[in-house]
Amino acid sequence: MRIRAVAFSIYVAVFSLPALAQDEGEPLSAIDWLSDVVREVPKPIVDQPKPSTQDVSTDASVIEVTTTPLGQLKLDAVGLLPRATTGLPADFWSRSSTKQLSAELRNLRSDLPPPLGQFLTTLLLAELPAPADSADGAEMFLARVDKFLETGALDQAQALIQRAGPSRPILFGRWFDVSLLTGREDAACKAMLQTPSIAPTYPARIFCLARAGDWDAAALTLGTGETLGVINDKEVALLSRFLDPELFEGEPLLPVPDRITPLSFRMHAAIGEPLSIGGLPHAFAYSELGDNGGWKSRISAAERLTRTGAVPPKTLFSLYNERSPAASGGVWDRVEAVQAFEVALKAGDPGGIATHLPRAMRGMRSAGLEHAFAQTYGPQLLKFPLTAEAATEALRAGLMSKDYELFANSEMPSGTPKIWKQVATGQLAGLTSDDAMEEAVIAGFNATQPPAQFAELLENRRLGEAVIQAIGLMADGARTDPADIERGLGLLTQLGLADVARQTALHMLLTRPRA
Repeated sequence: MRIRAVAFSIYVAVFSLPALAQDEGEPLSAIDWLSDVVREVPKPIVDQPKPSTQDVSTDASVIEVTTTPLGQLKLDAVGLLPRATTGLPADFWSRSSTKQLSAELRNLRSDLPPPLGQFLTTLLLAELPAPADSADGAEMFLARVDKFLETGALDQAQALIQRAGPSRPILFGRWFDVSLLTGREDAACKAMLQTPSIAPTYPARIFCLARAGDWDAAALTLGTGETLGVINDKEVALLSRFLDPELFEGEPLLPVPDRITPLSFRMHAAIGEPLSIGGLPHAFAYSELGDNGGWKSRISAAERLTRTGAVPPKTLFSLYNERSPAASGGVWDRVEAVQAFEVALKAGDPGGIATHLPRAMRGMRSAGLEHAFAQTYGPQLLKFPLTAEAATEALRAGLMSKDYELFANSEMPSGTPKIWKQVATGQLAGLTSDDAMEEAVIAGFNATQPPAQFAELLENRRLGEAVIQAIGLMADGARTDPADIERGLGLLTQLGLADVARQTALHMLLTRPRA
């Protein structure tokens, strides 16, 4: 084949490519679909000033706002949300072990109940002093990025990486992969071609050379990589078609790769042999959101990413309203129900809302998207006089929205469980119940001291570690064991995170199976 005929000696003389890093240790991440570079011990960051221990605050008092050049910060301290926004104490992470915190983050499920998932997003984006033992390996920073990648929250992951400096060797592999899945690879390719040593793999280098229009260099690199044995036969076959598709017209489709990476996924699409996202990690669903895909596939991807909190609900409802469904059943019933409801809502028609709201809520509930619907439309429902089933559904949506307190202080429909109002207003003193979940919620809010299992962590001010563990306790949502509900809510309440605790408790109470 023409590409394979390139002489190795010519390539070495002309290009002198640096060697890629070799595997020297345990993986840094369980995200096994990323480029090979992230499964290797990354090269140390050079020419970076060493951080001073004075940069790390060790108390929770209010401190003066100061600015520090980003290059002087440990990567583990990099974030997007300042303390003035998050309200988190300065020592939230700093007194815990980097290794322990990273392990706790990686152990959290990707499908947390929405209030906990939203709170976790705040923690992952927070700009806070790094753990005291943080090193240039940036283990905590990578754990935060990887948690976003696990849920498919590529915009958040990319924003963190951009803030930290994406061309750093330790971060480039993740930046490149995220850029491929979001369709923003031009900047990553430009950085790679300017500094070839940061290329994650030979195929990545070949892809970027081709993207830049340097087809000869791409072909030379492919021939050299094959000769050196650093590109396997399956990669050669894919890259050959990517570089010269006309040579393979009429030939059978390539087999699906055993291990699908963002690069192989992207190149399969480029040669007209797209891979299905079914069964692939959430991050691959992001690639389906663009205008090039079919409407149904885009909606399915948006629903999937909305469930994990990776994209805002408005992304999904914007897709729902693009056009009129031409079929019925499944997703089309949801689309039709939401469209009919939204028409009534925009018209300010209480009768239309009463007719279409229950059906829309049922459809979204069956798809695990009730919270997204409530966040989007709930606040608008308070002003409409509704009765019977519609009034109850409006209340449920309102209590799952950011305006839950306003709904709790409004007139409640007949038969509303008393505890809904009490939790939303935080007035549970003296309340009792013979229901196990309700009893656990009441006990959690009425606790006068933190749960015993967190005593040592709190005594040592390992606050972030305790909070992550509390989130993990309640990760099953309405299916959480009552004892864990009591402990989790108790910890959040004692740390002053009452808003998160109330929203979490309301979500559990409102989404549990109905009697």
